[in-house]
Amino acid sequence: MLGVTFASLFEWTLHRFIMHKPLGPFRYPFEAHALIHHQIFKADHTYHLVNPKDKKTIPMAWWNGPVLVACCQVPFIIAALIWKKWALVVGASVSCTLYYAAYEYIHWCMHLPKRRIVERSGLYFRLNGHHLLHHRYMHKNFNVVMPLADLLLGTLILRSKVHFKQATGPAVPNVQPKSPIGSIPSFATK
Repeated sequence: MLGVTFASLFEWTLHRFIMHKPLGPFRYPFEAHALIHHQIFKADHTYHLVNPKDKKTIPMAWWNGPVLVACCQVPFIIAALIWKKWALVVGASVSCTLYYAAYEYIHWCMHLPKRRIVERSGLYFRLNGHHLLHHRYMHKNFNVVMPLADLLLGTLILRSKVHFKQATGPAVPNVQPKSPIGSIPSFATK
């Protein structure tokens, strides 16, 4: 559980401070994510893949997984050196690898839906709405797999504050503001 909690915090930190802001001369994550991925995939109908040539921009580069999992191990290796508990490193390696794999798969399903079994679950439905809101508000909802860090660090948003034309589909929840009964959303009248 420690490894999964750490992975949620690591995902949040990486997403917020490296994928959404240039880090000095190291601009690759920012450019690949904020400038390319977010320009292709927005919260409207383009949240789902429109142009097949953009398919390659959904996942991270092949080498990102091993690098991120290795980076996640640093605090666990330090703890293992101090307390001589190497099982921490093994457990953290497994947890972080599974977390990263879940991230890539869920993120892939969100932007390229195919009515897969996972897309029919209630948990996926909620995570998809969470991520859709990130594409509407880029400085909110940084977690994809487990929004624990968003909750703890104050970046969690459950619904939009304003009406907008959002993506739709069987696994996409309505994230519009709760409207009083009988009122018509502003985007529905345009």
